[in-house]
Amino acid sequence: MKKLLTIAALTATTFTASAEVRINGFANLIGGISNTEGSPYGYGEDISFSEESLFAIQISGDINEKMTATGQIVARGEDDYSPTFEWAYMTYAASDNLSVSAGRLRLPLFRYSASLDVGYSYHWITAPQAAYDVPFNNLDGIRLDYSNYAGDWEYNLQLAYGTYENSTEDYNVNGTNTIVASAELAYEWLKLRGVWGTAKTTLNLYALESTFATFEQILPADFYDLYVSEDNSGYFVGFGAEVDMFDWFVSGEITSVDTPDSFLREDIAYYVTAGLRLGKFTPSITYEVKKSDDDFKFTNQISALPSAELQASLYGIQTLLDDDLKNITLGLRYDYDTNIALKADVSKYTDDINEDNDATLIRVAVNYVF
Repeated sequence: MKKLLTIAALTATTFTASAEVRINGFANLIGGISNTEGSPYGYGEDISFSEESLFAIQISGDINEKMTATGQIVARGEDDYSPTFEWAYMTYAASDNLSVSAGRLRLPLFRYSASLDVGYSYHWITAPQAAYDVPFNNLDGIRLDYSNYAGDWEYNLQLAYGTYENSTEDYNVNGTNTIVASAELAYEWLKLRGVWGTAKTTLNLYALESTFATFEQILPADFYDLYVSEDNSGYFVGFGAEVDMFDWFVSGEITSVDTPDSFLREDIAYYVTAGLRLGKFTPSITYEVKKSDDDFKFTNQISALPSAELQASLYGIQTLLDDDLKNITLGLRYDYDTNIALKADVSKYTDDINEDNDATLIRVAVNYVF
């Protein structure tokens, strides 16, 4: 934490020489406990505060009348609070309605993408992971934002282009020629949103490196190129809707992630949430689902292979990253004071592929902005 504040202070000092600097921040202190060890959310039978907690500082400054610079430094508990730059971009206000941003940006995939890490901005402790847990949230590139009115409707359009990359201890994924377009319409109590994206995607699962090296030697070249997830066209499609009557609200999003010419099967994810606003209290319920397509790919090519063992292996690999999970969460938000909210929830997680992952999770949180 000391290192994070030092970086922020040095950055602010550098900016002050030529521009007014604005420093804002937010934090999520989240504790959780599960009835099983190694639950899908990372919690175990002992309460832990490291899996989802974070502290962040956002720094912005005016370069001139038309241009601003923004940086966001985030320290996550799961990374031992090691600070990293999540955002670092410059924005040019081309007009009152149009702005152009370039640098490291948040991809406009979901309704809460821009505030995904800001727990204070929504009623959950964290956004529904069935839909929001994707490995490509940030983009190195350019984004256009346009907002205006058409009669009584307000609309916001976003178009982003660039590259993304994400690495974990299990995989590396990157996308080039990434294009994401989104549109949001708002009319009084109704909001509608749609998003479409594509990228040339390469996925390297470290556990399968030796297996694919063997496949390259024994599979026909055209089939191997079709099967391996290397520079393949991937697609993201999503729709969302919200009805907000102030005293109560209902909303949901549904997404599809598909890479047709790789061994990965299409994933469909959605959630529906509803809540009441009772003074400072907001009780809510959320139901979320993530499920992979049951149909196998490349059945004609696989059936033509002479080895039944090889056929079984190729079919089996297609199921490695399959999901068939459900989660229902009862939550409560209490707006304790200005810019600070206290939350608690209990979730029942069900995995129809691996029952050992079934879990009940209890979490508490303090979300604040400053």
